[in-house]
Amino acid sequence: MTDTHALYAVSPLDGRYGSRTEPLAPYASEAALMRARVRVEVEYLIALADLEATPLELDADDRSHLRGLYEDFDEADAQLVKTLETEGYAGFDATNHDVKAVEYFVRHRLPEGSDASAWIHFGLTSEDVNNLAHRLLVRGAVEDVVLPALFEVRDTLAEMARTYRDVPMLARTHGQPATPTTFGKECAVYAARLGRATGRVSTATDALSGKLAGASGTYAAHIAAYPDVEWRAFAREFVTGLGLEFTSLSTQVNPCDDLAAVFDALRGANNVLLDLDLDIWLYVSDSYLGQEAVAGETGSSTMPHKVNPIDFENSEGNLSKANADLTFLADYITTSRLQRDLSDSTVKRNIGAAFAHCLIGYTKTQAGLEKVVPNEHVVREELQNTPAIIGEAVQTILRREGQDDAYEQVKELTRGREVSLEDFRDLFDDLDVSEDVREELRALTPETYVGVASELVDDLE
Repeated sequence: MTDTHALYAVSPLDGRYGSRTEPLAPYASEAALMRARVRVEVEYLIALADLEATPLELDADDRSHLRGLYEDFDEADAQLVKTLETEGYAGFDATNHDVKAVEYFVRHRLPEGSDASAWIHFGLTSEDVNNLAHRLLVRGAVEDVVLPALFEVRDTLAEMARTYRDVPMLARTHGQPATPTTFGKECAVYAARLGRATGRVSTATDALSGKLAGASGTYAAHIAAYPDVEWRAFAREFVTGLGLEFTSLSTQVNPCDDLAAVFDALRGANNVLLDLDLDIWLYVSDSYLGQEAVAGETGSSTMPHKVNPIDFENSEGNLSKANADLTFLADYITTSRLQRDLSDSTVKRNIGAAFAHCLIGYTKTQAGLEKVVPNEHVVREELQNTPAIIGEAVQTILRREGQDDAYEQVKELTRGREVSLEDFRDLFDDLDVSEDVREELRALTPETYVGVASELVDDLE
């Protein structure tokens, strides 16, 4: 799409964000679906030729020619399929049916002199082709585009975790000052969460499953034509040969629980990044993180000084939209009236849009992470100005020394009051503890009270 055409696109996915979503075009466009359908029809035709029961013969040249129909499928081919569907072509009437148009496309492109025409789409229903085509596209989109984008974010977080493992930072629980952490350790938490989430996405994608069982899932047409052929074994071998697991029990529709599992897994990964986007936004707001300004970029139309966290805000919006779409898809496509209704057909055409919003979100989070850097002087100053946070350590050490009112002593000193390290040291002077314990307490500082936060970064795989 040219820049001019992009300005008139109905969806921002093909307009404003077209350059970001373009990697999904080979998997999410209508041309991509056509190509996948051609692949299924061609490979099925070749599989039929391998059956001893059928008279169909295809030599090596025939097979190479047929496989070229999808391997070399281009814009002109896609346009021909669309013409067959909407207008008719070369003696074929308009099909007004997208899968039948693909069947006629393959017929039209058969090798010269071939008598294979009658065997194209033999015994199949459209859903046999569609369920396989959609899963081939989903698998490709996830493995080749979506997961690599997630891996890039995860790797960046892991790198940040190692780089900033020793940068102390005030933690906040319930929005209030809490036991310090390090910025690196917090990045490591997100890297680990995202690693587990991507694992779930990979597992769900590996489990995508296809059917090839006819109009009601009974192989009835196949059995009527060749009752002695083991059609269930044939179907299993064909589907697994495409790299999918095999669905042995189905109606006309392949139950879409496997697709729903992929969508749910992606939603889980998105939720990790939404949580990250919100936290980074707050860290920027509190000046814990600074952002590199891009030369010439406008932060605000009226306030020239601003460098807004727009990447994380954009990611938040797109991932929220993606999750709404993924939830809808997972809920909707797993139901079908009796043995088949067509409502899922139009819904499945929006899978690519959900993936596109995911991809925009991932790339925006990645872009934002590449711009942020801790403001170490800010975080250290805030730690120094919040000495009350060592109260946890104080009362824990005193409990170790057998003082059962340790919590109450620290609470009386700190709760609802601004305190200084000197206030704590006055408390330490009045305690009935050994001088060694008193020195241990005096050595406590907010900047060093971070436990093994730095070492926890090494738990990243």
